[in-house]
Amino acid sequence: MDQPLDVQPKSSDAKPSEVDDFRISAPAEVLALLKQLADGQVRLNLAGSRGDMYTTTLWAIDPARGTISFAGDADDGPLQALVESEDAVAVAYLDSVKLQFDATGLVIVHGGRDTVINCALPREVFRFQRRNGFRVRPLLRSTPTARLRHPMLPDMAVSLRVLDISIGGCALFLPDDVPPLQPGITINNVQLDLDMDTRIIAALRLQHVTSIHPESRGVRLGCEMVNPSGEVLRALQRYIDQTQKRQRMMKV
Repeated sequence: MDQPLDVQPKSSDAKPSEVDDFRISAPAEVLALLKQLADGQVRLNLAGSRGDMYTTTLWAIDPARGTISFAGDADDGPLQALVESEDAVAVAYLDSVKLQFDATGLVIVHGGRDTVINCALPREVFRFQRRNGFRVRPLLRSTPTARLRHPMLPDMAVSLRVLDISIGGCALFLPDDVPPLQPGITINNVQLDLDMDTRIIAALRLQHVTSIHPESRGVRLGCEMVNPSGEVLRALQRYIDQTQKRQRMMKV
């Protein structure tokens, strides 16, 4: 299950005993994690202290100057509101963990045609495990799909491939030719066709959007199921159990 995109207490406010197991403070390790975010163009969310949210990517890392830079759009209203708060928390998902760090001293920098948001190089990064439920990938011969109406374009019917699923959430593949979706939205009446015997209707909350690889021509949507009914949970559990059994049989 994908955990909600909550923002943990800032490192300066949290009790050491609560977060020490998740803290990465060695400079080399911090830089290595940031480099993975930058190289992979992983999407991340900047959450301001006043509730402002901005989705971007890590554009550059400058250890000599002690700064990092995020991609920005000077004409974007939410970005302006975020920078006015000066401090924010950055949250990104990398493989099986959630990464979080403070983004302090936010400032917009214009350079030719490019606009970036600079802030101080974080001294520590927190790694939080984001999956606490068993997640299965569909069998190769099956093609589970999620059928929905695009939240921003209700007249557009969309059918997305299900990449994996757990008892509390799922990942969907959004192709480049479909208008993008923003983290935080709730999509109602999503029809999940998992196999011949499993069709469920559920509401999904989009928690995060992550790049897969350039050749995929799309992004991964990490979704949480919103208040699933007992019937939906039982159907999901049966599907997960059956998929596990079939996967084990294929390995024998």
